[in-house]
Amino acid sequence: MKKRFKGALLVLVVLISIIVILTGCTGAAGSQATDNTKSTGFEKLQEIGYVTVGFDDTFVPMGFKNENGEIVGFDIDLAKEVFKRIGIEVKFQPIDWSMKETELNTGNIDLIWNGYTITDERKEKVAFTKPYLENRQIIITLADSDINSKANLKGKTVAAQNGSSSLDAINSEPELAATFKDGAPVLFDTNNEALMDLEAKRTDAVVADEILARYYIAERGQEKYKVLDQDFGKEEYGIGIRKEDTELLEKVNKALDEMRSDGTFAKISEQWFGANIEK
Repeated sequence: MKKRFKGALLVLVVLISIIVILTGCTGAAGSQATDNTKSTGFEKLQEIGYVTVGFDDTFVPMGFKNENGEIVGFDIDLAKEVFKRIGIEVKFQPIDWSMKETELNTGNIDLIWNGYTITDERKEKVAFTKPYLENRQIIITLADSDINSKANLKGKTVAAQNGSSSLDAINSEPELAATFKDGAPVLFDTNNEALMDLEAKRTDAVVADEILARYYIAERGQEKYKVLDQDFGKEEYGIGIRKEDTELLEKVNKALDEMRSDGTFAKISEQWFGANIEK
């Protein structure tokens, strides 16, 4: 009987110990979860001390690295002014543009701000600010090209940036895209690479954002290029923010509205484009 009692007592002690350990672990995990959710959204960004803007650092003139390696651009200047008014530091993080929504929703960046076109597909993944610029998807060729219409793209090598709204615009006309050489556009990591391939005459045409393409053409020489009258459609630029970050979205919209009202938006626009092109 004594042996049985001692055995039962030992089992009871072991069980109690296990329960205590498990309870402690659960409590620690719960405490950690509580700590992690103590502040969310904009409050958490304030604790960190800055927000991170993701951008394509080759997308002139919206956000890019100049010859000195400095991050500059229209969207860069807008973002600096917006977060100056909000009262939080802003940092800029170059990203793979084809992975932009993943970078945002995994927390590597807090905003996508770099000529980011508003589309229904993207609305499923991110929240957008109010539109702030209008844009077109234009077709660029060399000046001596025999391409003068979208129909002339048949059998031609047509290029676009991977993951871009230019590619989305082309894919919205699948019957036309199927007539391109090899039945699809040639994709490049950056618009700059696509346009350089056009210059080298390995590509017959490039579809790109008008804002970028016009700036590029002006820099390289208007006489070298031709922009077709036809295009792949108009669009609007917005700023992408995680859907749960509603307070950040409201603050960015408010700051942009204030900048429109007091002329700051127009001033930044004139510095980069020579005119006020705000939406």
